[in-house]
Amino acid sequence: MSPIDPRLQEALDAERDPGELPTDLREAYARLMAAAQLLQTTPRLSVATRIMTEIRLLPAPVHSDGPMRRLIRWFGRPRAVTVRLRPVWTLGLAVGLAAMLLLSSQQDSAPTPSASEGIANFIGHFPGAKSVEVVGSFNNWSRGTLHLNDDDHDGIWHAAAILPAGAHEYMFVVDGERWVPDPLAGRYVDDGFGAGQENSLVFVRPAAAQP
Repeated sequence: MSPIDPRLQEALDAERDPGELPTDLREAYARLMAAAQLLQTTPRLSVATRIMTEIRLLPAPVHSDGPMRRLIRWFGRPRAVTVRLRPVWTLGLAVGLAAMLLLSSQQDSAPTPSASEGIANFIGHFPGAKSVEVVGSFNNWSRGTLHLNDDDHDGIWHAAAILPAGAHEYMFVVDGERWVPDPLAGRYVDDGFGAGQENSLVFVRPAAAQP
């Protein structure tokens, strides 16, 4: 979960003018304040009790008015609304909404393959490895451009990449030292150095051809 921006937290705690926030933080501030109104505690007095109390405090009119007319006038009067955020609620609500906003922005910014590109999925089983990355003909065999992840720490490393449609040679680099062909590739090609070593081969289908 991503931490809330300190400037947004200061605005929520009334320590900063919301008008000084950048545009994206002002929008997040407005959403937080709107959501906070839904989380307020139940009033000590019910709505009906408050209405009847206000009616009883109204001055007696010169002409005879029934309770219904006084009730209508009570609803017609302008009222000030005060929103109070408890610190614990403020932090929890802000962090939750910040995470949702971040997730939404990440989904909106996810790259989409063009008609001449496709998605290649790389999966490798390397228990105990500290890092795994993919190098290949698509990135000029350069390290540091495509890292695999093992979020569950179960030894299964995976990553997806958008590549030009067609065939690509690749290998895994484990812990920055071992260059390993993909045992699940199914297709291999000689690496061209005459030592009998092979590179893995992946075929990427264009996005336009996928259902």
